[in-house]
Amino acid sequence: MTPPPPVTDRAPSDPPGGLAPEHSGTFDAALGDAELLAARAALAQGRWQSARSLLLHTGDEWDRRGHRVTVLAADPGAHSRAGQWLLAEPGSADAATLLALALVHRALRGEEDPEHARASCRTAAGLAPADPTPWLGLLLLARALGPEAELTAAFKELRARHPEHHHGHHLLIAGLAERPPGGPESHEAYDTAERAAAEAPADSPLAVLPVVAYAERHRVLAAAGLAPAVPGPVPCAHWTGPRARRVLRAAFDWWLEWEHDEHPRRHLDLNHLAFAMSAAGRPAEAAALFHRIGPHATRAPWSYTGQDPWAAFHQARAHALATG
Repeated sequence: MTPPPPVTDRAPSDPPGGLAPEHSGTFDAALGDAELLAARAALAQGRWQSARSLLLHTGDEWDRRGHRVTVLAADPGAHSRAGQWLLAEPGSADAATLLALALVHRALRGEEDPEHARASCRTAAGLAPADPTPWLGLLLLARALGPEAELTAAFKELRARHPEHHHGHHLLIAGLAERPPGGPESHEAYDTAERAAAEAPADSPLAVLPVVAYAERHRVLAAAGLAPAVPGPVPCAHWTGPRARRVLRAAFDWWLEWEHDEHPRRHLDLNHLAFAMSAAGRPAEAAALFHRIGPHATRAPWSYTGQDPWAAFHQARAHALATG
């Protein structure tokens, strides 16, 4: 088993003072994907050809495709550019999928009729029956707008096309976490996440999903005033029970042995692990994770504390690096 990186060294991407100034206080959903960053910049300037090339070469790497389409679609002008692309190439599944996800983002911002976005997702799904990405769009809508039955139905369709879909599992667990618990350490979100992790291949990032479930429950408990912001002088009780300790140990051990630097959403998993280790009062493990995260902070789960998410990330990071 590979040991964690030494906590006395800075991450390669960190300048002497910590995070680089250009990353201070910001979150970028692209998570360091250089090709995606270039295509997004071109799309913002009105050029859709780079997005076309990017998605063509992404092929059926479903997690990467979902990540890239979702990030491109969040650009305020993406629906217009995707519409131009579709006019130039009628019947293009990639163009239809980008348009559908762009309309989903507009609907989530209150700028589009959700039914129009849903219909566009179904149209895209018809053009690419094997692609889970249009179903990811429907899952995003269902997670934000409901009803819950649509969340589970969309997830079922998405999982049928890609059983290990990373983003889809995160959205499902976030929804399940809002259901009432059965006891202090008993919850449907925990059971579902552990089952998905157990059924996935040994090298699957879904190994971290049980930690995500605990983070989502932390979000619900913090909103109800039942969990403190992290970090704090005393480890949060939510993260120190027997089941939580087992989940954290298993996920951290998986990271040490199986970390996949190439997974498009790996930084989200690393942030969840760092959040969990910080809340559980385990600064040495948290410091190792913060080194690996470098400048790639993610809004979730740091927004789950009730604090400004960047402030929560920076505070946890500083504490871990000082005491770990």
